[in-house]
Amino acid sequence: MIVEYTDRKLSARYPTDLGAWQALKAHYRDSMRAKSLEALFSRDKERAGRFTLTAGDLTLDYSKNHVNATTRKLLVRLAREAQVPAAIEAMFAGERINVTESRSVLHVALRAKMSDKVALEVDGVPEVWATLNNIEDFVERVQSKRIRGHTGKRFTDIVNIGIGGSDLGPVMAARALRPYWHEKMRFHSVSNIDGTQLADLTRELSAESTLFVVCSKTFTTIETMTNANAAREWVRDHLGYAAIQDHFVAASTNHEAMDAFGIRPDYRFGFWDWVGGRYSLWSAVGLSLALVVGMETFRRLLNGGRVMDLHFRNAPLDANMPVLLALIAIWYNNFFGAESQAILPYDNRLDRFPAYLQQLQMESNGKRVRMDGKPVKCDTGMVIWGEAGNNAQHSFYQLLHQGTRLIPIDFLAPVRSAGASQEQQNLALAQCLAQSEALMDGFDEEGLEAYRVHEGNNPSSTILFPELTPEALGQLIALYEHKVFVEGVMWGIDSFDQWGVELGKKLATNLIEPVAQGKGYRGRNPSTTSLLSYIRKLR
Repeated sequence: MIVEYTDRKLSARYPTDLGAWQALKAHYRDSMRAKSLEALFSRDKERAGRFTLTAGDLTLDYSKNHVNATTRKLLVRLAREAQVPAAIEAMFAGERINVTESRSVLHVALRAKMSDKVALEVDGVPEVWATLNNIEDFVERVQSKRIRGHTGKRFTDIVNIGIGGSDLGPVMAARALRPYWHEKMRFHSVSNIDGTQLADLTRELSAESTLFVVCSKTFTTIETMTNANAAREWVRDHLGYAAIQDHFVAASTNHEAMDAFGIRPDYRFGFWDWVGGRYSLWSAVGLSLALVVGMETFRRLLNGGRVMDLHFRNAPLDANMPVLLALIAIWYNNFFGAESQAILPYDNRLDRFPAYLQQLQMESNGKRVRMDGKPVKCDTGMVIWGEAGNNAQHSFYQLLHQGTRLIPIDFLAPVRSAGASQEQQNLALAQCLAQSEALMDGFDEEGLEAYRVHEGNNPSSTILFPELTPEALGQLIALYEHKVFVEGVMWGIDSFDQWGVELGKKLATNLIEPVAQGKGYRGRNPSTTSLLSYIRKLR
């Protein structure tokens, strides 16, 4: 049973027609457009405290943004007029808020406790805890060496084969949780279709001790299955055909395809159509991560996500961390005209977090049509980009400090880091705080050469947490998941489909033969025709 999406209908009014939107336009024009961050602080000596919020392990300081109490009040009013509270409840109730695919959106159910009563009546949700127990049993048997490779050797290398969310999620989380890896186990990933990742990886692996985790809901994704079939041939060539069933496990729902591939029935873990790819880390797609860090750590990650879910569902809008992040992003996007946002973690273990958020935010909210099929009347998702902080300082911070574009920034930093000296962690924190301060305050002195002047007044938010634990990581991921959702609600778009990626996939399928054989192209694009001829010549 799935609850119909009827309790909250999309308003016929565009967000730009709402009273709060118009009030924000006037507020921006009359009060905030020319007001500096320095002036906001000088007028309110308690500003830092008034614009700081804690949820779970995360502390958000958004005081270095171009907002004052009136801005916050109007943004919260906009969220109410756009029916954000009703949308939040619709998601947790299991309504079909993914309208174009007529699906519920219930990654929150994957990390909930049964007592939370998250959409228990929706098909599949009551199975979540049994599936987690099955995953836990499998993980424990691999880590205790009761499940071994075909020749009896223990598994030491786990290779995740996936693409998109089935790759970015496990890879990001595995790197973030490196201190929690099980002794003598390593995590690897293969995603790109060009074959180089697998070719390079197999040079350092032993087939006897390698377990592949194939993540594809349909078991037909071309990149994933191309790599899975190549890995299958590698295992067959080294260990024989009979070894395939001992070295491959799958997160999928296509049992016929898994039969054909050679996946054993007890090595299969399913998930549900209400789990979107970029939200699937919490499901069986996280199996490769769980195999490396252990199920206790994986459950701690889930619990971190749940902590943020409870905060998102229950906190008032003006003290709701995901809601406030979304409102600040809309403020810059739709009123200041910002086109991109930088995510800058000051912990190298989060170096793939910006890439993870690229998919989460840009695939979710890169839309120009509302859920009712009408075109939007304002800009939607910003370009998301970033890099681990200290490396980024020696890469693109020049543009942030002295460039011509307004780029809001999220700084992320743990106060402690496992395995790192406190001295080094102090240096990282000092760098993080210094950069946010310099971006705001700038630098100028009488007689200073123009090329040395930092104008400042660049906005940023800072998220601090005690340590990059599984719980803190879960909270960070869920924080941005809910931020994306709120933005989509405000714009009236469907944040949970991804039709924009389908056309390229279809065209690529039609081009495989022309690329391989040099003939048979039936398209009409003259540039493609020309490029195919160059490919033939270069070969």
